[in-house]
Amino acid sequence: MNISYNWLKQFIKINWTPEQLSELLTDLGLEVEGIESFESVKGGLEGVVIGEVLTCKKHPNADKLKITTVDIGQEAPLQIVCGAPNVAAGQKVPVATIGTTLYPTEGASWTIKKGKIRGEESHGMICAEDELGLGTSHDGIMVLDAKLKVGVPAAEVFKIEKDNVFEIGLTPNRADAMSHLGVARDLKAGFLQKDINLELITPSVSAFHTDNRTLKIDVEVKHKELAPRYCGVTISGLSVEESPQWLQNRLKAIGLNPINNVVDATNYVLHELGQPLHAFDAIKITGKKIEVKTLERGTKFITLDGVERELHEDDLMICDGNKPMCIAGIFGGIDSGVTETTTSIFLESAYFNPVSIRKTAKRHGLSTDASFRFERGIDPSITEYALKRAALLIQDVASGEITSDIVDFYPNKIKDYEVRLSFENAKKLIGEEIPKEVIKRILSSLEIKVNNVTEAGLGLTVPAYRNDVQRETDIIEEILRIYGYNTIKTTKKLSASISNTSRFEDHVIQDTIGNLLAAQGFFEMLSNSLTTPNYITFSEQLKAEHHISMLNPLSHDLSVLRQSLLFSGLEAVSHNINRKRLDLKLFEFGKTYHHIDDDRKELKHLCLLVTGNREPESWYTVNTKSDFFYLKGMVNAILDRLGISSCTEVPLRNDLFGEGLSIVHKKTPLVDFGMVKKSILKAFDISQEVIYADFYWDAILDMVKRNKIVFEPIPKYPQVRRDFALLIDNHVSFEDILKIAKQSERQLLKDVNLFDVYQGKNLPQGKKSYAVSFTLQDQNKTLTDKQIDKIMTKLQVSLENELGAELR
Repeated sequence: MNISYNWLKQFIKINWTPEQLSELLTDLGLEVEGIESFESVKGGLEGVVIGEVLTCKKHPNADKLKITTVDIGQEAPLQIVCGAPNVAAGQKVPVATIGTTLYPTEGASWTIKKGKIRGEESHGMICAEDELGLGTSHDGIMVLDAKLKVGVPAAEVFKIEKDNVFEIGLTPNRADAMSHLGVARDLKAGFLQKDINLELITPSVSAFHTDNRTLKIDVEVKHKELAPRYCGVTISGLSVEESPQWLQNRLKAIGLNPINNVVDATNYVLHELGQPLHAFDAIKITGKKIEVKTLERGTKFITLDGVERELHEDDLMICDGNKPMCIAGIFGGIDSGVTETTTSIFLESAYFNPVSIRKTAKRHGLSTDASFRFERGIDPSITEYALKRAALLIQDVASGEITSDIVDFYPNKIKDYEVRLSFENAKKLIGEEIPKEVIKRILSSLEIKVNNVTEAGLGLTVPAYRNDVQRETDIIEEILRIYGYNTIKTTKKLSASISNTSRFEDHVIQDTIGNLLAAQGFFEMLSNSLTTPNYITFSEQLKAEHHISMLNPLSHDLSVLRQSLLFSGLEAVSHNINRKRLDLKLFEFGKTYHHIDDDRKELKHLCLLVTGNREPESWYTVNTKSDFFYLKGMVNAILDRLGISSCTEVPLRNDLFGEGLSIVHKKTPLVDFGMVKKSILKAFDISQEVIYADFYWDAILDMVKRNKIVFEPIPKYPQVRRDFALLIDNHVSFEDILKIAKQSERQLLKDVNLFDVYQGKNLPQGKKSYAVSFTLQDQNKTLTDKQIDKIMTKLQVSLENELGAELR
């Protein structure tokens, strides 16, 4: 939400700097995320002054150029070469001096420099309207009032407004602060806590009166529960045109584009008081009647953006005698709004049911300034006041007369909230006793009425516009917010409890593996569990009937809970690659969600994604791509760190992968890993290889909890290594060799490693060569050559018999 510093000063006379004010706003819970400078003309015409053309003669080397001397209030006049056809001696003109940066209405900015034009020196520039950003005209230079004083800054002549705009990160509960009035109200309370008593100045509507009753429009509210209050009035004799500059500047400062004086006035009051308004062209209201009602499901309605929408039977609509004109509180229709031909309007100000507005806005995927406020709950007590304020403003900027009495449908007044505050409970929650008089002063400054006072507490009435303050805890929060969190003294006593947690707790194991991955250069990511249902088309294993769908989704792309972590991971990979981050190592702990056999299941996963180079590019390292075997090493490192062994590698049967392996324990799958299928990568606009691992974290946790840590002393006796160069069939894997080796020698064989692979020339067809090392060690003595030879012979025989291997 954007709040103008100059606009705030119309409500509360402050002399603090924007920086000081931002600190106070943040302390009050209205966090200022940034302060932006605003100028009604970009650059503020800095360096542009008023000059007088003293002489004007033809350029000797160019037919269309003239040489002028211009007095800008300095010791000597400037010589300026000018190409405008209307330049003449005696004129008062805007002059951009050397070093001035100009921001034209169209095109890029440029800086004025001293130079020569066709051989003649030029020390500045006499400017046209569009060159200064003041308009679109480029017919010639601007000729100003002859009474203007030479040397005066142009910013003073053109009344350039400068402002500071606070960007406030408003929390959803603070609907009361969604306006300049609301922010000023909080500031008044904050200043009072600092013993600075400032008056809150609100716009007067005392001048409002009905000029005549020549345009009466009847109002019928058929659903009072959806529109508890509805006000309206007609204004005739309007001149719809461009808004005055001050009004345009106010809207531009907070990021709004001016439209016309009537619409701008309603937008102004919206951001001034927090009350949305809507102006209907009165001529287009059939039957001179407004009906606030719902319509049949499927009714077609074209909104102001030209989109045809199908209405829901619960959508509240503003209709005339025979057609809908507006989705109440959200968006107007294409045929009922104010145009340049409008001469009379029906001006609407209402309080709509927040839940109804929120549901309708979500159904149609619409979010407007009006719906943003209505769905959070606005102040029902200012509906008529805001209507009068807007009517007077429209009269001021667009002329016209009030041609009807105000219609105010308000059958059941929305009541304020009654709350009881206990001083003891306030002390417990705040952690410090705040004086009772200070509490009463704070509450009064927030317009919370103190009805009765006892030794134990206060009886309070909270205004209806503070719909987030309905409980005692809410009152205490408001007291602390104004009193100041920084004011509460910190204690020197530190209390802590000792947690008796198991080393097998999920978060402990997760932190262990997270630290392991981070040490290897991986970055942890956290993606959204909500995703699009379209991703199931990438795999036959993902079923539409297994989706858990949102009842009220924000959008189609966030309408179901994910069945796989792969797609959210690929979204992150694609996002980074598109921003030139090509070398990625990412991991995520997350859940997948499945609806199976009338049961909803959450399954925990750890996923790894690697792509690009393993290490940052450098002159002293070779760029090595992250590949399948790199990820396999990480998978094994994680399993080793968790003490998980006795696993088997089997071919992966998962159509999300082009090729890969699955690690299983007995029949329980632990990890699937491999290269993501290229067709899936293409759908995410990824052209480089991505390797992915999916750990079934629930199964892994179950194994970790059943594992026992076995400690062994460091061996005193040396290891022995022997190598085999084996000629084997192409279909034989290293896993087969490892399995047979461990079965042949269970006690002394400590490690088996594949250190070279060769396929090709000088080998028989269908054969490959594996160079395999075997590490032997005895815990109790040094191995003899006889023992080693016996073991190696046994290994050789087993490999020959089981795999048909031959020694090369």
